[in-house]
Amino acid sequence: MATSVSFRNINKIAIPAIIAGIAEPLISLTDIAVIGNVEENSVEALAAAGIVGSFLSAIIWIVAQTKTAISAIVSQHLGANRLHAVKTLIPQAIGFNFLFSLVIYAVTAFFAEAIFSAYNAEGLILQYSENYYQIRALGYPLTLVTFAIFGVFRGLQNTLWAMKCSLTGAVVNVALDYLLVYGVEGYIPAMHLEGAAFASLAAQATMLVMALWFFFKKTPFHFKLSFNINPQMRPLLLMAANLFVRTAALNFAIYLANAYATDYGKNYIAAQSILMNIWLFFSFFIDGYANAGNAIGGRLLGARDYKNLWELSKKISLYAVLIALILMGICAIFYEQIGLLFNKEATVLALFSSVFWIVLLMQPVNAIAFMFDGIFKGLGEAKYLRNVLLAATFLGFTPTLLISDYFGLKLHAIWMAFFVWMLIRSSALVIQFRRKYLDKEV
Repeated sequence: MATSVSFRNINKIAIPAIIAGIAEPLISLTDIAVIGNVEENSVEALAAAGIVGSFLSAIIWIVAQTKTAISAIVSQHLGANRLHAVKTLIPQAIGFNFLFSLVIYAVTAFFAEAIFSAYNAEGLILQYSENYYQIRALGYPLTLVTFAIFGVFRGLQNTLWAMKCSLTGAVVNVALDYLLVYGVEGYIPAMHLEGAAFASLAAQATMLVMALWFFFKKTPFHFKLSFNINPQMRPLLLMAANLFVRTAALNFAIYLANAYATDYGKNYIAAQSILMNIWLFFSFFIDGYANAGNAIGGRLLGARDYKNLWELSKKISLYAVLIALILMGICAIFYEQIGLLFNKEATVLALFSSVFWIVLLMQPVNAIAFMFDGIFKGLGEAKYLRNVLLAATFLGFTPTLLISDYFGLKLHAIWMAFFVWMLIRSSALVIQFRRKYLDKEV
């Protein structure tokens, strides 16, 4: 019989997770590509979409950490054959996500102008950012409930359902982007940036409806809310809280990068928006194997199968690095053409091309960091992940950015800082995993 860490079993989880994972950044990339090619105020609109996209990602990554916590707890209980113990936990966790999303929406929508002013946006860019965000923010409850359900699917070792939901949402987004941004003469008025926001909202609603169908038809769980708090709710929230802090530090780095780029000028933040969204696209692509590490790692820990846990770490790291090298090769071949997909402004393209090589060079390092991120999340090691991210952000990324910026390196400073950031993350996780689990695998 195939082992739990065979190529087939890993890829059964990883490949659908890759496809599901890239659907979310694909929505943002589609928005940027379509908006960046609108003739009227394209640079300002592109900058606004990039700033808002970064902020949305920051918020969603922070508050959606319950997805990872749910996945870890479900997978560990699956490995221990104790799924019955978390049946009341699932509706409680999903309900928590929904209520939290309403609070996030109310607070951020009210302070939208102040938030995007903090990104150094002003004038037309600030106006576009506010308008775009007010619509996109309506999707918080849709996205966070969907993510919680996706966490259940992953914990059950199934990423195929999430893939189907995400792919359908991406198709809806792409189709509506073209219809609503450019309009159809005589039928649909051109809505430009606001059209892209409505397209994203429709995509999120589509994904939620499909996720609910799979949840009720395919899983052993339900939405019946018990007022007796499940004993696993406290560990779940504690794990999520550590991951909140970790993700807040992660997004502080992204915020700082975008704030500096905006301060350099509109062409810099436009180029940075393209670079950041491509980096996120690559990250979600590679993260499919991290999802496999999360799901399988949690199950192996629940079964106390340390030998296969060690094998898992080696195999998914190898697969992820190979994926990273393939992405690097493709982008190296089409180096100049990639920028043209997003904008035609010569200055923006020149800035993009001058820095894109750094984004490509760091991909194998990213792959190792993301793999062990996923495994550690599945093992419930949220506290260590929190500490690593805090150290990488405040002792690595921030000093590198400040020093490099002092020497006038601008976009190069930002991406050199990200490279240092990822080197610290990957090395710290590899060292800790070897220290903690190498002896147990025998």
